[in-house]
Amino acid sequence: MKKLYFFSLAFLMVYYTAAQKKVDVLIIGGGAGGTSAGIQASRMGARVQIIEATPWLGGMLTSAGVSAIDGNHQMPSGIWGEFRQKLRNHYGGANALATGWVSHTLFEPSVGNKILQEMATIPNLDIALNAVYTKIQEKDKGWHVSYEQNGKTYSTASRILIDATEIGELLPIVGADFRLGMDSKKDTGEHEAPKEANSIVQDMTYVLILEDVSTGSGIRRKDKRGLVKKPKSYDSKAYECACKREDGEMFGGVSNCQQMLDYGKLPNNKYMINWPNCGNDYYLDWPNMTVDERREKLQEAKAFTQGFVYYIQNELGFKNLRVAEEFPTEDNFPMLPYDREARRAKGKVFLTVDHLERPYDFDFYRTGIAVGDYPIDHHHDKNPKAPKIDFIHIKVPSYNVPLGSLIPEKTKNFIVAEKNISVSNIVNGATRLQPVVLGIGQAAGTLAAISIHEGKDPSQVSIRDVQNALLESKAYIMPFKDVTKEDVAFKSVQRVGATGILKAYGVPYKWANETWFYPERTVSEYELKQGLINYYPKLAAMHASGQDVTLSYFKKLVEFIWPDYDVAQIETHWDQWNIKAPPAKKALNRRTVSLLIDAVLNPFEIEIDYEGKIKSK
Repeated sequence: MKKLYFFSLAFLMVYYTAAQKKVDVLIIGGGAGGTSAGIQASRMGARVQIIEATPWLGGMLTSAGVSAIDGNHQMPSGIWGEFRQKLRNHYGGANALATGWVSHTLFEPSVGNKILQEMATIPNLDIALNAVYTKIQEKDKGWHVSYEQNGKTYSTASRILIDATEIGELLPIVGADFRLGMDSKKDTGEHEAPKEANSIVQDMTYVLILEDVSTGSGIRRKDKRGLVKKPKSYDSKAYECACKREDGEMFGGVSNCQQMLDYGKLPNNKYMINWPNCGNDYYLDWPNMTVDERREKLQEAKAFTQGFVYYIQNELGFKNLRVAEEFPTEDNFPMLPYDREARRAKGKVFLTVDHLERPYDFDFYRTGIAVGDYPIDHHHDKNPKAPKIDFIHIKVPSYNVPLGSLIPEKTKNFIVAEKNISVSNIVNGATRLQPVVLGIGQAAGTLAAISIHEGKDPSQVSIRDVQNALLESKAYIMPFKDVTKEDVAFKSVQRVGATGILKAYGVPYKWANETWFYPERTVSEYELKQGLINYYPKLAAMHASGQDVTLSYFKKLVEFIWPDYDVAQIETHWDQWNIKAPPAKKALNRRTVSLLIDAVLNPFEIEIDYEGKIKSK
């Protein structure tokens, strides 16, 4: 009996310490959003655990093999900027990453995983890889999650739960309301939306990575390793237009197909096979499938990609391109398919195309927490039943994502951090891209950490506090391409831009949309006054001309708002900014005016709601 007692006691101690983990923030999904959220929340002092079903971090960036970054090349915001810099350090500079024409930043998935694992090796962050959640319960004003790892069962208790899964798996489990598939015109008010809603999601893709094993024109590898077998379902007609432009114009000669392959050329002579035009996109009606049915259909998607690679190797003659042993899988496929769409939470706000096209007609931009510049891009070629929407002609400038889209409308202590945010189906075509999701994850981690620190539900946290914390982490909250993180006025311009006091100018531009702040332009007295009236209503009585703002005028404006303010204090800021004090009558540019507004008036401390409206004092 004594031996049995000690065995039982030892068992209970192991069970308690290993199986009964307690953290502040639990993240399900170690993809782009989940990894970013975990890193950020841990850096801010929260105890965090990530539960990830694969052996890698990064999701679509790595485990799904989509290692060509779409967008945000000139907005290296926060963790996205850190990740890119580490890639540059690894490969030897920016040019070493510009190997394919689809992106400025291409890398090997295995390298991306290694970098993310290193970034995530920090205090307060526990990562359970190869771990699958089995049960989720709302309990004790928080959450209890059971999961299996290496044949053992564990559980974690946390106050905040973050859904960072690739397809919004947790939303129905926790009882959060969500949207799925194409929204109707009536639901969104979007002119481009179909008349009737449906459950159709974007085509997914099972990516493969190929590597060039040739030396010159000869094949170095004489064996058949890396040559794929012809699938039983193979039909060469499915891939016949792969080397043509969408309008049917040929690239010309053999180079047409080489250009198709160069789309996703990676460092070290590897190729990402993620080609939409008669390539390996595949429609999977997963919203109407069980888990087992989806798993079975994914095998068909793999076979379709295998067929495309067979076509490349045999019909096009690129037998020098062999399947790379890039992933820790028996078949050398990625651990995950690339799902472009998820269940989308019904959040505190609902971001639609109108908000992106005309941000200043609304106030959501004031609550921004992540930025993007990629156009709205949808893949529906493989589903003939999908309503035709002219996505390519939906013109939006660069944009930001409102904080309220990360917070489900009703579910407490729950945040979303992936493609599952509260946006319309059409807007998802822009917000699904990797840098945006990294930014969304960083914001989710910030929100969670502040919520823990203040003992509040995420919905009760100050929007301005979240934004300020992101700015301290060198993240963008406004999509201004012409004021970089290195600029002394970066934070001030971001804050002033997010108040709407000085507005920027958005331009839809090809595959990298733009918003310009024009920091060198001058500001008229009238423009400044009109921008400030919402925050300081008494300015309505102050005279303002069309002349440029000077330091003298700015001082008068401050005295008009606060008659007792000692304007001499303003002179103390110039050394701090490393700027020579301008003459009193010299016209000031938008950069300098932003610095003055931020430091002296500090309108950013005035609280706003999720709609971007100023809260009553």
